[in-house]
Amino acid sequence: MRILVVSDSHGAVHRLREVLALHPEASVLIHLGDGARDPAQAADLIGERRLIRVRGNCDFGSPLPANALEEIAGTRIFCTHGHLEHVKSGPQMLCEKARAQTARIALYGHTHEAVTTRSDGLYLMNPGALQNGSYGMIDLEPGVLFCHTASLLRPAP
Repeated sequence: MRILVVSDSHGAVHRLREVLALHPEASVLIHLGDGARDPAQAADLIGERRLIRVRGNCDFGSPLPANALEEIAGTRIFCTHGHLEHVKSGPQMLCEKARAQTARIALYGHTHEAVTTRSDGLYLMNPGALQNGSYGMIDLEPGVLFCHTASLLRPAP
């Protein structure tokens, strides 16, 4: 099962549409805020995919939750934008919150920097800023968990 993870689209709906078109195999889309309204403008490409959204610090007036705990294919995933966990100062608070909820994966945005790492068995992923072409994917198979980031932008030759 493939999960697409995006954050910080900041109105760059064309980037969201591009990611969705590139990955029709993905059955879940997680948007980690700062552009949480953008998926509504790509509803035709989201289709039947499960959509999970949280609000970011730039999603003014959003009724979305600040974080979410989701179970997908037997894996608990903590989703947040990261501003309330002060991720720009480090992942400590994020890790504490995710572990308190027995999550196996903690997803966050806010810094606009793509990160995939592991801390004492907890997988951490920031997909980077979708407005800059960066996004993430999680592949879940029985006994296999793979988190990685990708870019819509081609590197300079």
